[in-house]
Amino acid sequence: MLILNKKDLVHAENTVEKTVDDVSLVDELVARARAAQRRFATDADQRRFDMAALAAAWAIMEPARNKALSEQAVEQTALGNASDKMIKNHRKTLGLLRDIRDVKTTGVISDDTASGITQIARPIGVVGAVVPSTNPAATPANNIINALKCGNAIILSPSPKGVDVCASLLAGIHAEFDKLGIDRHLVQMVPAPSSKVKTQRLMEAVDLIIVTGSQDNVRRAYESGTPAIGVGAGNATVIVDETADLAEAARKIAASKTFDNATSCSSENVLIVVRSVLDDFLAALHTQGGRYLDNDDASKVKATLFEGGHLNRHMIAKDINIFLDVAGISVADAQSARFVVLPSDEIGSDAPESGEKLSLALTLYVADDFDAAVKLALQVLTFQGAGHSVGLHSEDDDRARLLGALLPTCRVIVNQAHCFATGGSFDNGLPFSLSMGCGSWGGNSIDSNLHYRHFMNITRVVRPIENTEPSLEEIFEDYWQVAGK
Repeated sequence: MLILNKKDLVHAENTVEKTVDDVSLVDELVARARAAQRRFATDADQRRFDMAALAAAWAIMEPARNKALSEQAVEQTALGNASDKMIKNHRKTLGLLRDIRDVKTTGVISDDTASGITQIARPIGVVGAVVPSTNPAATPANNIINALKCGNAIILSPSPKGVDVCASLLAGIHAEFDKLGIDRHLVQMVPAPSSKVKTQRLMEAVDLIIVTGSQDNVRRAYESGTPAIGVGAGNATVIVDETADLAEAARKIAASKTFDNATSCSSENVLIVVRSVLDDFLAALHTQGGRYLDNDDASKVKATLFEGGHLNRHMIAKDINIFLDVAGISVADAQSARFVVLPSDEIGSDAPESGEKLSLALTLYVADDFDAAVKLALQVLTFQGAGHSVGLHSEDDDRARLLGALLPTCRVIVNQAHCFATGGSFDNGLPFSLSMGCGSWGGNSIDSNLHYRHFMNITRVVRPIENTEPSLEEIFEDYWQVAGK
C-alpha cells in the first residue's frame, strides 16, 4: 500500500491546482481567439486579411525591430548569430509575402463550368502553432502571416528558450495592429512558464495544430485528436559526383552549412563524395573554410559533440572558435576556419555522426561511384532524415531524377545551397517556408513545404453536368485482351 505523508499530499494538491490553472488559462486564450476570429471573418474581406498579414510581416521586417529580435534570440537561446537571423527574418518573410501577394483566400477562388464545381475558401478558425527555439521569430512569423492571410486567429506555444523572443514579436505585431484597429486577440501566445500541460491543452482545444521542432511534440500533436501538421527530422544528405563544379559546390555548401551556425534543419549534415574527385573537392572545401579532420581529432569531436548520447549544448549552433575549444582540437589556418569535416565509414545508431548535428560539423563518406553514393544516402536516410531532403551537385540532371525516384525524400535540391533552397528561394520554385513536410517517410501528414493552402478549408458547390459514365468495354478493353473476361 502506498502511504503519502502530509508533504506529499500538499505537493499533489498543488500539482493538480497548477494543472487546472494551466488548462483554464489556455481555454481562456482560445475563447478570446474564437471571438476575435469570428469578428475578423464575418463578411470576409480579402483586403482585411491581407492588411493583417502585412502588419504582422512588418512587425518582424522593420529593420530596427528585426535587429532587436535577432539579438534577443541569440542572447536568450544561445543559438546561431544575430546577423544571419536578421537575413533569415527578412528574406523568409519577404519571400512569403511574394508567394501570397496575389492569392485569393476568401470567397470564390475557382468557378469551373466544365466540372460544375465552384470552390469557396473558408477559414479554419483558431490555429495553434508550436514553434522551436532555433527560429524563435522567423517560424512564428511565417505561421502568423499564413494564418491571418486565410482569416484565422492563431495562438503560439514557444519553446522555453524562445518565450521572451516570441513575446517581443507579438508586442511588435500588436503595435502594428493598433495602427489599423485590428483585434490583438487574433494573435496570442501561451504565456511563460512553458509547460507540457499548456501545450497539450492548446493542441486539444484549437481547430488545427502546426508543430515545428521536437519530434515528441509532433507525435503528441498527431495523437491530440485535432487535425495536425507536423514536420519531420532533418539530416540533409548531399552527394557530390564526378561531374560537379567542385569550386561552386564547395562555395554553396560552406555558405549553407555556416549560415546561422547550422541551426536550420536544412543545413547540410552528411556529404557523400565520389572518390575520383575527393582530393580536389576537399581542397575546394578548405578554400571555403572547411577543415578536414584526421581520425584522432575527428574522434575527439565525436566524443564531445555526442556526450552522453545527446548533442552537447555547448557546441550546438556555436561559433567555430567555441566549437573547436569545447572539442579540444586545433585546425590548420584557424583564422579562416568556418566548419569541420568528419571522416566516417559507419552509419546508424552506433555512429551518431551520421545523423543531424545542429552544429558546424559535416560528416563525409566516400563512394566509389554514383551508384554506391546512392546506396550510402539510402542508408543514412533510413537511419535519420527520411522524407526531408537530399542534395546533388552534378551536371547530370538524370541523376537528380533518379534520386527522386529511388530515395525516401520529398525534395531533391540540385546544385544549390541546401538550407537556402529547401525552404524556398527567390531562384527556385518552392514556396517560402520554415517547416518542411516529410510525407509518410517522415511520419508527416504533408509532403510539401508548409504554406497558405494548409491554413484554409475549401467548400465545393457541386452542380449536375452532362453524364460521363463510360461503358465496361471502354474501361476493360485492354485488360480483357490480356486476361480475358
